[in-house]
Amino acid sequence: MAERTGELPRVVRPDLGGPFPEHIAIIMDGNGRWAEERGLRRVFGHREGIDSVREVTTECARMGVKSLTLYAFSVENWKRPRAEVRYLMRLLRHFLVDERPTLMENAVTLRCIGRLDDLPEEVLRELRKSEALTSANRGMRLRLALSYGARSELADGLRALVLDVQRGALVAAEIDEETLRRYLYDPQTPDPDLLIRTAGELRLSNFLLWQASYSEIHVSEVCWPEFRKAALLAALRDYAGRVRKFGGLISDRATPVPPVRRAVT
Repeated sequence: MAERTGELPRVVRPDLGGPFPEHIAIIMDGNGRWAEERGLRRVFGHREGIDSVREVTTECARMGVKSLTLYAFSVENWKRPRAEVRYLMRLLRHFLVDERPTLMENAVTLRCIGRLDDLPEEVLRELRKSEALTSANRGMRLRLALSYGARSELADGLRALVLDVQRGALVAAEIDEETLRRYLYDPQTPDPDLLIRTAGELRLSNFLLWQASYSEIHVSEVCWPEFRKAALLAALRDYAGRVRKFGGLISDRATPVPPVRRAVT
């Protein structure tokens, strides 16, 4: 097993000609479609997608991305055929073990969000080991969203908030947006600057609904098993050309506000 280095890898930022996202979130879609288009079972697409996870994680870490969140398994995914779910859980367990050297070599900290107690015991055990092993690393934070749903996250947070109000730890009249944020799964990680969805789909699929309120969205036509460095750079170049106003105006582009004229009576 790789030694605990905790050192930052070499930062290699591409010349994008614009702003660079600190936090990227990705909805990894199209594994099953990729496999079926090749006459393979859907599970082969999930297995091939592991290589994309490794390459994208490594490239983001080396370019200086501070946080990367991957939508790995949703609360809705439990409804899939039992055999497919079992395979996905085995694949996840192997990933958590096999990718530890890659995480350590790139100084990546692993953290997982979601209803993690829903995971099989052996998966949760390896997850906690990987989180502990990488906890002292000082590079990029990799978050895996597992048994995750944004509506579930909000429901879980509100349930905890109400309990705190009931026991007097929180005053209802003082609740604001930042109060609600503290009850999300991982309030310390900033909201994603860039949200990528693969396989050409145009929906959020119950992913980071609170946090993605002002995220720039990039849709890639590439299915996740083929989403590698070139597709990532295309998304970063797209982001670099955006102007983020967060509902306001860019001062140097704003036009003077004309005076209000009163109607002549």
